[in-house]
Amino acid sequence: MHHDTTPEEDRAGLPEPRRILARSGFGAAEPLFSADLRAATDLAQAREAVSAHASRLWTEATRTDVDGPDDRPPYWARLVLAARLRTWRPGFALSEAERADLLHLLETGSRGITDLDFPPGERWIRIVVTGFDPFRLDEDPGCSNPSGAAALDLNGWTFPVGGRTAVVRTAVFPVRWADFDAGLVEEALADQHGRADAVVTLSRGRPGRFDIEEWNGIWRGGGPDNVREVRTGRAPVPGPDAPEWTRSSLPGARIAEATAGRPYPVVVNAAVTEVPAGADEQRERPDGPSEGSAARRGGGGNYLSNEIAYRNTLLRDRSGWEVPAGHVHLPKVAGPGENAAVLAQVREIVRTVAEAAGASPPTA
Repeated sequence: MHHDTTPEEDRAGLPEPRRILARSGFGAAEPLFSADLRAATDLAQAREAVSAHASRLWTEATRTDVDGPDDRPPYWARLVLAARLRTWRPGFALSEAERADLLHLLETGSRGITDLDFPPGERWIRIVVTGFDPFRLDEDPGCSNPSGAAALDLNGWTFPVGGRTAVVRTAVFPVRWADFDAGLVEEALADQHGRADAVVTLSRGRPGRFDIEEWNGIWRGGGPDNVREVRTGRAPVPGPDAPEWTRSSLPGARIAEATAGRPYPVVVNAAVTEVPAGADEQRERPDGPSEGSAARRGGGGNYLSNEIAYRNTLLRDRSGWEVPAGHVHLPKVAGPGENAAVLAQVREIVRTVAEAAGASPPTA
């Protein structure tokens, strides 16, 4: 059977991504991966090879770089490996389901999703932070996503909070509707609600400011993703009775205060677009949804950043675990070279969240 690569994987062959890979040293991942795949004589060996390369990619990506983190080389390297795995013809029988499982192993292992574990014990304040891949790559194949760079920057960071130690673990999510349909957010974050002391999702937002998105809606507005697919309608979240809206429990005012005087203002954004109960027309509201309304846009819009915010805070609500959870939009900058000020401010935000989490032990 012929296996076609995805539009996202195909972009890795464009000149700019190839330059990014060549300059970074991440271009070396593919020949090593191919050699190990060729050497695999059964599914168990293939799984072992994929897991090892996925975890090496994440380790390399989160290693501190002199110039600061660049989210682009690991992003493009992952796609090159995925394309190789998708078109691989092993010397043994490999079903479609088994190939899909190998691709899933590559994704979760190289994105930090399988690494979201924390040391046991009371002295730790456990903070999960997630970012996203670059997107809108048809317009700018060399673009970065500062939220992905922040996730690479923060992974493994520890700092004192009172008499305890905060420890940060991170993951980077794909900009693909299908992965959200398949439950990737729940796979990564469901177990954290009941374990972690805070779960903060990040994405790239407007130029010149941070937004703490107060309200998240269940509605998908149909923006094209990295494989050029669109989805419109209510997000297919698992479980019964998914509400129209969920709400951030991040200490917004405290974050805004703690980061005053920094290069970027922090806005607590409560605006939404809704269809009010009994009405047909949608309308904007500056201070959150009205009773019984249907969601059309959360504070963070109706694309995947709003959706990860919605799914994360819904997991918090369903777990009964009262911890700081919510979404922060990072300022859009011209490229990784301009990330330093953004990343420094993200650290202040995460520190403030950890202090809030440490002040009140989670209650289930």
